[in-house]
Amino acid sequence: MEALAERLSHLDSHVRGAVRVVAFYDTLMRRRVDLPALARASAGLAECVAGIRLHGTGRAIRMSSDGTQASGPPGPASTTAPITLDEEEIGTVWLERPGPPGPLDDVLLDRLAIAAATAVERYGPARTTMADPALVELVISADSDEAARARALRLLGFAVGLPVHAVAVRSRLPLDRVGSLLCPARPVKAAPLGDVGAVLAATVDPDRIPAGVRAGIGAADSPDRSWREARTALRFATSRRPVVHYADLGALALLAQVPKDSARDNADVAAIARVAGDPEDLETLDAYCATGSLRRAAGLLHLHHSSVARRLEQIGKSLGIDLTDPTGLLRARLALTAWQLLDD
Repeated sequence: MEALAERLSHLDSHVRGAVRVVAFYDTLMRRRVDLPALARASAGLAECVAGIRLHGTGRAIRMSSDGTQASGPPGPASTTAPITLDEEEIGTVWLERPGPPGPLDDVLLDRLAIAAATAVERYGPARTTMADPALVELVISADSDEAARARALRLLGFAVGLPVHAVAVRSRLPLDRVGSLLCPARPVKAAPLGDVGAVLAATVDPDRIPAGVRAGIGAADSPDRSWREARTALRFATSRRPVVHYADLGALALLAQVPKDSARDNADVAAIARVAGDPEDLETLDAYCATGSLRRAAGLLHLHHSSVARRLEQIGKSLGIDLTDPTGLLRARLALTAWQLLDD
């Protein structure tokens, strides 16, 4: 870079200054400096306060031109630039220059943002949520050898031996937002894989999954097995039960292994398909199967229990099943679940 600067020395002073700024940050990146060192060097170069903030931590680093931490409240930013990593904005850099911005401030902040992203990725784990789908697939594929899987996990920012849960997601919300909410304080990575979003997380807090998102959660045994479990659990997710842990399915998970043609040919499943033509009847049956209680189903439906009883009597006749009998209720539950799995 110094040689390039020499060759360009005949150009105007602005170009020479820009080349020197680029060379300055190239040197810092070669030396693998961390974020505080980057802020300190930038403040010295700009001769004013320089700042770095990461969205994931909320932490702000402000350094004065004398190399010390800036004291007092932050002043107005004269120039700002986003820090981006894997096409996701993960933070901001800025200068607090009194008066108008300097002629090279945009160049300085552009290079500072690049250097900050490099430092975050190196010393992270990276605070970006979105990841390279190829790396995520390598982690969750049953065909990956353990060495390749371990390397992919390291590149994604997961420490060796750290438990990793796989979560399969269907959502209209941005996948990075879902991942950040799911695991706000620990490593988390997400990538779209076909029509399903894949999230890898050190911990999973299902209560943080926003409304409108359907998710299946696998156990943290091995990432490939966890992903298979997560995909299976997602098939059982419904509007009434949008988040499903594979471990909670128990023997119900066996229904996911039934061939769809065999399920369609079953008389009970075929009867459910006919009832499903009436959304009101389907909702009533679903509430009753979910609660196993006439009164609790009436509460879910915001109806009087006598109205629900009349509906269930007609539905039972259509199904050819006595819904008041425990065996009949079990048949209806299994048939309804098997029918729901046909849509996946």
